[in-house]
Amino acid sequence: MAYRVVMIDGHNAPGRLSGALLDAYAAGLPAGTEIERFCVAEMDFEPDLKGGYTTLIDWEPDLLRLAEAIDASDHLVIAFPMWWGAEPARTKGLIDRLLLPGYAFAYHQDDPWWDRLLEGRSADLIVTMDTPPLFLRLAYGDAVIRRWRGQILGFTGFAPVRVFRFGPVRKGSGARNFDKWTAKLRKAAAGSATLKRKLKRDQAPALERRARRRS
Repeated sequence: MAYRVVMIDGHNAPGRLSGALLDAYAAGLPAGTEIERFCVAEMDFEPDLKGGYTTLIDWEPDLLRLAEAIDASDHLVIAFPMWWGAEPARTKGLIDRLLLPGYAFAYHQDDPWWDRLLEGRSADLIVTMDTPPLFLRLAYGDAVIRRWRGQILGFTGFAPVRVFRFGPVRKGSGARNFDKWTAKLRKAAAGSATLKRKLKRDQAPALERRARRRS
């Protein structure tokens, strides 16, 4: 079977550094890889999860297409700039709307644990920042990385999760380091197909799982 990769550009505008880094990653993927790419800025969806988990809001066609693509994938790559210590608001809205109980995870009825419904897939997280990566770790505890690795990707089953921190990007540093960063991503992409993953769950299609959610 073909190796399938989903790529998400989490910048609020197309054609920025996040997209260029994803271009480099795509260029490094093994021959024959099936790539499906999404740009948050160009997706048509409501980013506000109105009513929380108590009210079912239909997925727009773009969200359904992404959910189905992730279901069919082996590997996810998401890139975004860190703004105010987190991903841009529209990317946060994408996560709120997409990774719903029933589709991405399911709590157990009789214990505090949960099923990670997206296990069997690996992920690479690419984060650009004006903060030097070492300072992010020492001063802020790597908060955005820890949240994405543990409470978003890891929580829903993605493993292993590799992280690429690129910064600072201001004052021309991004341009000066671009070749080094893209070389690192091409190398990571080339080896991504051989990452050790769990078996995927045998389960219902995305839309059907989502309809079974529990509040």
